[in-house]
Amino acid sequence: MTARLLAHGAQAGAGSGSVPGTGTPPVSPSEYADRVAALRAAMRRRGLSALALASPENVHYLLGLDHLGHFAFTLLVLPRSGPPVLVARRMERRTLRDQVPHVRHALYGDGRDPARVAAQELARACTGGATVGVEEQSMAFPPAVLARIRGLLPELRWTDCSALPARLRRIKSPAETALVRRAAEISGIAMRAALATADVGVSERVVAAQAQRAMTEAGGQQPGFVPLIRSTSRLGQEHVTWGDHTIAPGEGLFVELSGCVHRYHAPMSRTVHCSAPPAGAREAAAAAFAGLAAARGALVPGVRTGEVYAAWAGAVAGVTGRRPRRHHCGYLTGAGFPPSWVGGGPVLGIRAGGGTRVRAGMVFHLMSWVELPAGYVVSDTALVGESGCELLTGTPDGPPGLLAPRPGDAVPDH
Repeated sequence: MTARLLAHGAQAGAGSGSVPGTGTPPVSPSEYADRVAALRAAMRRRGLSALALASPENVHYLLGLDHLGHFAFTLLVLPRSGPPVLVARRMERRTLRDQVPHVRHALYGDGRDPARVAAQELARACTGGATVGVEEQSMAFPPAVLARIRGLLPELRWTDCSALPARLRRIKSPAETALVRRAAEISGIAMRAALATADVGVSERVVAAQAQRAMTEAGGQQPGFVPLIRSTSRLGQEHVTWGDHTIAPGEGLFVELSGCVHRYHAPMSRTVHCSAPPAGAREAAAAAFAGLAAARGALVPGVRTGEVYAAWAGAVAGVTGRRPRRHHCGYLTGAGFPPSWVGGGPVLGIRAGGGTRVRAGMVFHLMSWVELPAGYVVSDTALVGESGCELLTGTPDGPPGLLAPRPGDAVPDH
């Protein structure tokens, strides 16, 4: 039997189109210049002489650098005026020359201390007593390296400015939105491939192989996360993916994945059953889709994230009679590098009591995760418009019927 998605959402991301390779600049040079100018204006308001930014997402956002060499220390030094400086491993010089020729490259060789090169560039950008804004919350900025930089520049003052570029990146430009839409197309293609493969007796590994093949053939880059594919018996192992497990009768399969175009993502997830579903699955599915519809309806400019969470939780409770205790029902997404598609650093989630104001141009991964009376998840990428919310990866706007079993299968009476 070929597995089919629940009645709505299986056709998410239908269509295709030309997806540019990584050699094509994802946005215009003028947009990169505007981003740098906006960040420098924020620096002046904060009295900063320079910024030291390490996360791949911020380097990508400001300069356009797109490669996988960030496992070696890379630092963007942005002075208040003059050209940006990229401190990077010498081995990456060809990539830097081809992708970001408009910035100055300060390279270090293998076996050399990158902190010394970074300190030299910060000393050039700052006078004694100046303040440097540092992206302290980036996983890509090792505390030991930062400590050595500070030790070499005792005359400078330091302040954590991790939130400064993150705030600028929250609102997507038209060029960024177009990339998210392309990623959404690829997400849909990969999801359909996964669901067409899933069946009783098929291993998780085979489903993953078909999803990744479809994603690559459709023009996608390697995403920040590999597809997360596992049976519903392991649903609660939230960042565990496929193994050799074979789908058994009565088991569900969870599939979460994202296409990726120029590092921009559009995550989505579906839960499917390839035979008669277990007790509670119908109720959980109805609750999950009701929750997603409620969150989508509440996600409009001007509301606070806590209000969106309340709408989701209320809809789930309206079906199950139980108020969910999930830590969020979605989070901000966009450009991301491994090991994440959320953009690095702290995740802006849609949480109970959240006070962040929703604005047009934000992109969220809306996730309706129901744990009782059974495990069931559905999610889509949502773009906030001027007057409402658009689901880019699907339109599951009503409770679906569960997958039809084979003729003769016993269907539990719920």
